[in-house]
Amino acid sequence: MSDIIKEIEEEQKKKELPEFNTGDTVRVHNKIKEGNRERVQVFEGTVLKKQGGNTSRATFTVRKISNGVGVEKTWPIHSPFIEKVEVVRRGKVRRAKLFYLRKLTGKRAKVKEAID
Repeated sequence: MSDIIKEIEEEQKKKELPEFNTGDTVRVHNKIKEGNRERVQVFEGTVLKKQGGNTSRATFTVRKISNGVGVEKTWPIHSPFIEKVEVVRRGKVRRAKLFYLRKLTGKRAKVKEAID
């Protein structure tokens, strides 16, 4: 990759990253622009996957059930539109990607809580 691209990516990286893993329930505060107004929308759900490692292009996907419909959103970890990521509870999972949760409903779709 070009040195210029690396420099630009390093400038845009966030200094402090939230500490969360797959299976955790998180609350993502996302900035949304509507015309000339800007507001913060909160999206709370389970982290299905994190990918990209420690690169500036790393992303994470969060899933929640809204009115009986599954909703998934994917964000770059270093996105300027993410104000903050709060960890609501830690989850205990044995997989890196939790795609099996897409098929489950109700109590089965819950992730066990990790006891620290």
